[in-house]
Amino acid sequence: MTQTSETTATREEPPPEPVRGRPVLGAAIGLLSGGVAIGIAQLAAGMIGGASSPVIAVGSAAIDATPEWLKNFAIRTFGTHDKAALLTGIGVVLVIAAVVLGILSVHRPRVGILGLVVLGGIGALAAITRPANDLIDAIPAIVGTIAGIATFLWLRRAAGLSATRPAEPEAPAATAPPDVDRRRLLLAGGAAAALAAVTAFAGQYLVRRSNASASRAAVRIPAPATPAPRVPAGADLGVPGVTPFTTPNRSFYRVDTALLVPAVDAAGWSLSVHGMVDRSITIDYAQLLSRPLIERDITLCCVSNPVGGRYIGNARWTGALLKDLLGEAGVDPTSTQMVSTSSDGFTVGTPTAIALDGRDAMLAVAMNGEPLPLEHGFPVRMVIPGLYGYESACKWIVDIEMSTFEAFSPYWVRRGWAQQVLIKTESRIDTPKNGADVAAGPATIAGIAWAQHRGIRAVEVAVDGRWAPATLGAVDTIDTWRQWMFRWDATPGTHTVSVRATDGTGAVQTPAPAPPFPSGATGYHTIAVNVA
Repeated sequence: MTQTSETTATREEPPPEPVRGRPVLGAAIGLLSGGVAIGIAQLAAGMIGGASSPVIAVGSAAIDATPEWLKNFAIRTFGTHDKAALLTGIGVVLVIAAVVLGILSVHRPRVGILGLVVLGGIGALAAITRPANDLIDAIPAIVGTIAGIATFLWLRRAAGLSATRPAEPEAPAATAPPDVDRRRLLLAGGAAAALAAVTAFAGQYLVRRSNASASRAAVRIPAPATPAPRVPAGADLGVPGVTPFTTPNRSFYRVDTALLVPAVDAAGWSLSVHGMVDRSITIDYAQLLSRPLIERDITLCCVSNPVGGRYIGNARWTGALLKDLLGEAGVDPTSTQMVSTSSDGFTVGTPTAIALDGRDAMLAVAMNGEPLPLEHGFPVRMVIPGLYGYESACKWIVDIEMSTFEAFSPYWVRRGWAQQVLIKTESRIDTPKNGADVAAGPATIAGIAWAQHRGIRAVEVAVDGRWAPATLGAVDTIDTWRQWMFRWDATPGTHTVSVRATDGTGAVQTPAPAPPFPSGATGYHTIAVNVA
């Protein structure tokens, strides 16, 4: 019997390994708690205003307190990266402080809590003492501190350490207490790391967006040297259901590859012109605004717009002529392609000949009388009439390289879209909608037609295959769309309605249907209506 009991005892599972490396555990807890505190603070700062970020506030205070000789040293050493170097230094100091506090707090948890409170207090004090800030700007530091303390206590519990009471000194390996649930600790640590990373990333984006919004609000666009003529009476026919002649900024279509809208501060923006030129040029935002500005009504259209689609809009743009800037750089006559690059790395290829042929190609700074919205390219974008957006309308532009089509394929061309194509002559029915019920008797069919840089000469409407001319709105310019309307005596039954346009060269819109890929959609926009 005794022998059996001894045998059973020897088969029992050995006890878990003891807790070892408590300094490393403490350092990890401190680092993760500090990371969550900073991430949450940045997220809150992005919602309140970039200047309330405790990291930025402390950095700004440090710049103010730095002696002149040290500022000069930083500028000489780091050049334009001096501020990035300062923020990196602050980050290193915070990491070291978090690790040290974490280690000290293994046996003295109140040290960790007190340390987070002190660091949060420094951030809050720096935020509220900035010249343009007030008490509300302390909120990010306070919220971050609370989140950091909560994370600190949570991770200590996951590690099997007392939340607030001193931990027992680490015992020798032979007599140490059983280890904690490692899986639970790893899950808690992973969750804290993910929370810190996500909130820091989102917060940094929101802070940059807040700063860009403040930068945009401070911009004053000079009066254009050559303003656009008033939109002629009759350009907007006023037919209910038809897209307004001028598209409001909030309604203007947006198609780009930016998952997060680039947030560019006008004060730090610059544009470089280089490549196949006689001399490279770099201009900043103030220099661009000091150039003679033009104001023009121009319709933009996306190459991915299907027949009858909504990826088109008309706005009044203000900017500096692109041809003048390129002329100052001296473009090599053998250059065939102008490559524009956005702040997020997106590239656009424009035929050099079109950029220089005298049309109102511009570096736009305003849209419908106000600085460009962030979503539409603030502080500067390119606008070139007559080309689809992927060939011309580079938003958040920061670089122009004069090149050739053989030397470089821009973003969408690498993905199979046509290298060079002009906007197709197209038209759209806005009212009635496809499948609509229409009352018998006098009815109005209306919409828009476009052929940028060629203009629209005529529009025809076919009801059940019989074509008749439509009435056109007044011409603004050849670079804008035209509204049209057609009076119809609707008879009971189901009817098919189509529209086609003739451009300023006399070319009639093709009936051949084609999808947007690879060079723009074609075909007649056709709908069915029910008349009762």
